[in-house]
Amino acid sequence: MSYGQTFKDWRKAAGTSWHDYVNHAFVRGLGDGTLPRRAFLHYLKQDYVFLIHFARAWALAINKAETVEEMRLAAGTVNALINEEMALHVETCAAVGISEQDLFTTEERAENLAYTRYVLDSGHSGDLLDLLAALAPCVMGYGEIGRHLSHKQTSDEFSDWIDTYAAESYQQVCREVGELIDAAVKRRLGHHPLDCPRWPGLCHRFITATKLEAGFFQMGLLV
Repeated sequence: MSYGQTFKDWRKAAGTSWHDYVNHAFVRGLGDGTLPRRAFLHYLKQDYVFLIHFARAWALAINKAETVEEMRLAAGTVNALINEEMALHVETCAAVGISEQDLFTTEERAENLAYTRYVLDSGHSGDLLDLLAALAPCVMGYGEIGRHLSHKQTSDEFSDWIDTYAAESYQQVCREVGELIDAAVKRRLGHHPLDCPRWPGLCHRFITATKLEAGFFQMGLLV
């Protein structure tokens, strides 16, 4: 399943960094059920806080947009984050006595701060393409992970998490974000973006965010 040509090119540019992210030990533990539940809940609490900042970054994308269609797709992603993805965290944590208020007041780990502020800074200091390059690894990476684990998982321990990102609704978000990125790149860089002087810088944004994603998963193991 394709999430667009630009994502494909950025993924290729990331090389082993992308593999290290989507095949992280944390991800493998989700698939085979060996991830300690304590580590999973620790991760969910941090990820809830992450998603708040991530939603703010997508809201910034609305401000950076140059067309109504760009605004519409960015707004749809904000809605999916706040009203769908965060709901999984609330429901899972509530089952073990962790309230949404507890989630909201979770103290951010350094890895979380580094990642979320990098994404926001990419948007504040650059244009929409800089922001999208920093946002893409999370959106598409989780789609790729969810799709892969749904076919390879050997345990149902974390099936709710896997099903969320493997679901057609989330996969559609990934496709729409891919279309948004492709159109934004074409609009700003033309038909041959890889030949544009800006291309290496956008790849660097994507690769840095990919490494920060892997660091986020690593943080999930450090309970």
